[in-house]
Amino acid sequence: MAMTQTEPNAKPAQTPPTDTAVLFNAQCPVCAFEIGHYEGYARKNALPIRFDDLNHEAASWGIDADQAARRLYVLHAGELVSGMPAFRVLWAQMPRYHWLARITAWPVVRPVTVFTYDRILAPVIYRWHKRRQARHS
Repeated sequence: MAMTQTEPNAKPAQTPPTDTAVLFNAQCPVCAFEIGHYEGYARKNALPIRFDDLNHEAASWGIDADQAARRLYVLHAGELVSGMPAFRVLWAQMPRYHWLARITAWPVVRPVTVFTYDRILAPVIYRWHKRRQARHS
């Protein structure tokens, strides 16, 4: 079963509890494009969000790279979340995207977004990742 619950003990030691950190796959073209956009926005607006590439930083998060490649992880206020809850936390930290955090948290919308991410998007993107790895090994 994929982790979507909070894991307070799984956090990088160097991240202050008030900051936000994102663990993503920089080798994935889809992930790099989307998260790269958020990273640029955060940098331009001096937001306290750190972006870590799972290919170099997963171990410091207490997550193996394969597990990290399966979904987005966000650490905020000392809590680690993954999947759609992670996107909601990330969006809530960025003024331009607050509306996405709110809409995807609506009771009717939340299960649809979680299902779509957990059962369709994340598995497809992970399979692409594994194919890319196989081609390059």
